[in-house]
Amino acid sequence: MNEYDVLFNVAREPEHRIRLRALNANVLITQSSVSRLVDRLVSRGLLDKCGDPEDARGAIVCLTPFGLSEFQRVARVHTANIGTRFGVLNEEERAILERLCGKLLTPLSEMHNTVEK
Repeated sequence: MNEYDVLFNVAREPEHRIRLRALNANVLITQSSVSRLVDRLVSRGLLDKCGDPEDARGAIVCLTPFGLSEFQRVARVHTANIGTRFGVLNEEERAILERLCGKLLTPLSEMHNTVEK
């Protein structure tokens, strides 16, 4: 799942490139784990990693053509599995779940304002 999460975050970026710092902010694993995972994906030919011309300490991660192809293949399977899981819900249940998930996506700053009012 962590590999998929990293590839997903890189794939959704323009030109399939992201600063490693931004990638760290978008995944639910530690910075050191992301770095090791990226290195493994680089060694398997799924990602490339290069220096960031705007930040000498930073790095940019990008999908290779092979990485994009593999991500798209796995994403189709993942999407089909999600569809199967959600297929057991009726329309009312899906509407409730959508409302609840939308609520979870509310920025914390907005939630604090709502709680205080």
